[in-house]
Amino acid sequence: MSVLMRPLLALLLLLTAWSARAQYDIDQFFFRGQRALMEGQYTQAINNFNIIIRLDGSLYEAYFFRGIAKYNLGDFAGAESDFDRALDLNPVYTLAYHYRAITRSRLGHYDEAIEDLRHAVDLRPNYYGLYFSRGVTYFLSQQFEKAVEDFNRFISKEPREPDAYLNRGASYLFLGDTVKALRDYDRAITLRSFDPEGYIRRSRIYYAQHRLEDALADLDRAVEIDSTNTFAYFNRALIRYELKDIQGTLSDFDEVLSREPDNSLTLYNRALIRSQIGDYNNALDDYDQVLNINPDNVLAYYNRSILFIEMGRWQDAIDDLSRAIELYPDFANAYMNRSYVKNQLGQYASAEEDYRTAQAKIARYRSMTSDSAGRAAFADTSRKYDRLLALDSDFARSDFNDELLQNRNVNINLKPLYRFMLRHDSGENDGMTIMLRGSYQDSRLSEFTASVPVDVAVSCRPSEAAAVDNSRLREAVEDEVRRTGDDRALFAKALMESEGKQFNAALQSYSEAIERNPQEVFYYINRGALQSEMIDFISSIESNVQVLTMDNAGTAKARVRDGSSRSYDYSAAISDMNHAAALYPEFPYTYYNLGNLYCLSGDMPEAITQYTKAIDLYPRLGEAYYNRGLVLIYVKDKEKGCLDLSKAGELGIGDAYSVISKYCDVEE
Repeated sequence: MSVLMRPLLALLLLLTAWSARAQYDIDQFFFRGQRALMEGQYTQAINNFNIIIRLDGSLYEAYFFRGIAKYNLGDFAGAESDFDRALDLNPVYTLAYHYRAITRSRLGHYDEAIEDLRHAVDLRPNYYGLYFSRGVTYFLSQQFEKAVEDFNRFISKEPREPDAYLNRGASYLFLGDTVKALRDYDRAITLRSFDPEGYIRRSRIYYAQHRLEDALADLDRAVEIDSTNTFAYFNRALIRYELKDIQGTLSDFDEVLSREPDNSLTLYNRALIRSQIGDYNNALDDYDQVLNINPDNVLAYYNRSILFIEMGRWQDAIDDLSRAIELYPDFANAYMNRSYVKNQLGQYASAEEDYRTAQAKIARYRSMTSDSAGRAAFADTSRKYDRLLALDSDFARSDFNDELLQNRNVNINLKPLYRFMLRHDSGENDGMTIMLRGSYQDSRLSEFTASVPVDVAVSCRPSEAAAVDNSRLREAVEDEVRRTGDDRALFAKALMESEGKQFNAALQSYSEAIERNPQEVFYYINRGALQSEMIDFISSIESNVQVLTMDNAGTAKARVRDGSSRSYDYSAAISDMNHAAALYPEFPYTYYNLGNLYCLSGDMPEAITQYTKAIDLYPRLGEAYYNRGLVLIYVKDKEKGCLDLSKAGELGIGDAYSVISKYCDVEE
């Protein structure tokens, strides 16, 4: 996290005293929750504060501390909701205003954040940490003069806090005052000489002033302090390149990529240098990776085409230049180069047409009085398109976003279907814990599990049966089936067969159980889940597993891992689940399963509908929130999807926070 967004020391908040509780249990859960916060075990902290809230929903501190835990997990929407609740219960709770402001700032809601900080300052004008946070918010909303004023207020009372000088220095830099910015960075380094941040920031001013040796010395020091700081290596590579140290430049880019192999900007820059030194094959590999990450990167196509020209690969060069022109029709240089390549291939008429098009675009560009036409700048034949790309002074992404858009795809898996499975309890689920965690209770379900001749439970977790020797139990169940043909025994036999991957045998056993007792809803649920599992198993062998693929902006697409268009038919599984829903419409897991099956079938609106039914019946079904959240992001309803993921995390689905950090943080 950038120093601009560092919250004030969390320990100060965690040591805040609260009034004595009437109940010993609440005190214990508060203690455990705060200790988990201090130790960075945020999901564990959330679980403890959840229990407190269920015991007494009027305790505003529980919402506040749970909000802090969510904030640290990157769940800003969930944190804001908890701070809202804390303030509803205690409208003069300064810390909640403060942290809600920080959270709203992370969400990009700067006006609301500043209003929260105004309330907080009115309540506690001598709490100078508020001025620090408001300065950050003013900076992020590009109100740099106001940011300086607030950092001045903070520094007047806390003159030895290096982050304040780093932030004020950044504000001065955006105001164009490099002298004051440099002075603040010097002061920050003096106060905290073992933090690479100050050296990195100061090096960028030196770099802008062409004081390359000074900049290099600062970055050498930053790397010495933190050998894992990829930003330091990246910036040092740029300076080494300016100093004609090509091998040093490549070495630093290699360091970045050893830790961030999908860093498109570094791959692109390394490709340029490899091209310049004649390392064409490795340069092509780098460009290929860049274009795999972002297929719409015009500069990568253009510069790769130049490599192809150098190598005499004329048709490949034409393909890349044509793609560059398709992406940016005003790219005059691309037309000029394509004209040259077509001449080499004897395509003289087409080459002449490209040449005339290029000249027309150049003339149009020269007639413009400014660069306000934006992408028409690609008609500027005087511009170098093989320069290394750098980040701006705030480690922002202006050049990068304009010219080298990053697009990291990540495969996201749904939480699996719920079904009955053999249970191997560890003895942890005592009655008190079940009550506090709000586990699903259903009399019909309890009666059914009690009637099955093996110990079973409803779960979406992987089975542990493979690690347990149940051969004697299996023999006993099979003997019961042979003797009586009892449908419950057939169900138990099917469970053991399915967990042993004997899918056809299990399917036959479930079908026989249904034939003997066609009104038993739970048989249909497991048979439907088995049919889905069979499809997943077969497709995984063929490497054709369908997954949700989303980029960092939340843009989503469905794909099959090997790129094929093969699809699988889930209609039999859906039919069984629908039959189960008709027999017992009050059972939430059936609708959850239908949500998964419709999602796998590509019917996202119906999947959302089914997840919603499951949640209406059982509001604590975290997996339903998680899966619905993924599907909502998939269909580009990011705000609702992130709220669902926040709820899933609150309900104990730890994976939700890694998804939130990828797709729900506006700064990503």
